Amino acid sequence: MAIKKDLSINYLGMECENPFFLSSSPVGGNYDMVAKCFETGWGGVFFKTVGVFVADECSPRFDNTNKEGLPWIGFKNMEQISDKPTEQNFEFLYRLKRDFPDKVVVASIMGSSEKEWFDLAKMCEQAGVDLIEGNFSCPQMTSSEMGSDVGTNPTLVKQYTKAIVKATKIPFIAKMTPNITSMEVPARAAAAGGAKGISAINTVKSITNIDLDNMTAMPAVNGASSISGYSGAAVRPISLRFVANLCSDEQLSSKGIEVSGIGGIETWRDALEFLVLGARNVQVTTAIMQYGYRIVEDMVSGLSHWMDERGYNTLDEFIGIALPNIIPADELDRSFKVLPDFNHKKCIGCGRCYISCYDGAHQAIDWNAKKRRPELNDECVGCHLCINVCPVQNCITPGEIKWKRRPKKTRPVLQKYYD
Repeated sequence: MAIKKDLSINYLGMECENPFFLSSSPVGGNYDMVAKCFETGWGGVFFKTVGVFVADECSPRFDNTNKEGLPWIGFKNMEQISDKPTEQNFEFLYRLKRDFPDKVVVASIMGSSEKEWFDLAKMCEQAGVDLIEGNFSCPQMTSSEMGSDVGTNPTLVKQYTKAIVKATKIPFIAKMTPNITSMEVPARAAAAGGAKGISAINTVKSITNIDLDNMTAMPAVNGASSISGYSGAAVRPISLRFVANLCSDEQLSSKGIEVSGIGGIETWRDALEFLVLGARNVQVTTAIMQYGYRIVEDMVSGLSHWMDERGYNTLDEFIGIALPNIIPADELDRSFKVLPDFNHKKCIGCGRCYISCYDGAHQAIDWNAKKRRPELNDECVGCHLCINVCPVQNCITPGEIKWKRRPKKTRPVLQKYYD
């Protein structure tokens, strides 16, 4: 049954019909592509990054990682910014805003000097875009004056942000690199320079696979390769960590900085995870590369059904709701352990839990060879490795609570689902 919920949200003063945006990448690189995405139901676009030069790309430039036959866990790209002339890109942006006035059009730009950033921002204003994103984070630019080398330098981040803010009153968003220890530092520099929002994350520097014929990384370009950006489902845990850090940072919150979440979003649930951590929209690329623009229909439907089941009417009712429960490790309650419970009717006797516990944990499971089933012993520490490796859903679940210290009056809140 179709359920329609109000997925609209205000993002940096822009009214968005939903929080689903294309991220700045090949999926939003010209007028026709973005027009199709808008017609399919996306709320907005971060257009592929525009510079003052035309990127000269290599071929091939994509690679992916998988596991046990699963396709595309992670995705590597060696793309730079747009390979189209600057004037043509701004013409695309102008036409998109003219033809789709109710959609949010964000121009992503990249310069290598204050003058280039200033000039590009002026062009954004002339094109009539709603918002501007500064790409301080691309890890595969051929110049050290651009991309992630800038994003790891708070002084340059602030300097270039100030140049953009001086050029236009259009709200500015700084796109952060994950190739750094603390993202809050350059994010605060961007805020000090006048940025109103932060996008996180861009891709993670990587080598995905080795070509053992050419003895280089993949993709191999005439027998050689380079370190470049990794994205896809594999980086979502990294992105969620950075988004949580940014959304809980008091200095950024005090300035009203809004966060746009990026990284490994393929389903409505992936998107929801970013929203409950405080992001006000999400940006998507690799899901579109695999499934096309219509993946947004599933995202809209899935999020609507979840909201209906939980009794939510608007996104603002739950954005950031998970943040208070993410606490420093020294504040976690360590007074109890939760033992696993084995459902022997569902058990297929594969022995995965026994092997994993014996070779990788605490030797807390004995193997009953006669009955071909696991049996818990007194060594169990409640780590739940067995639950995570079991191939049968709900065969091993959280069971008895054992207190290491004096029991509390209330029962601990337990995890319900293990994906």
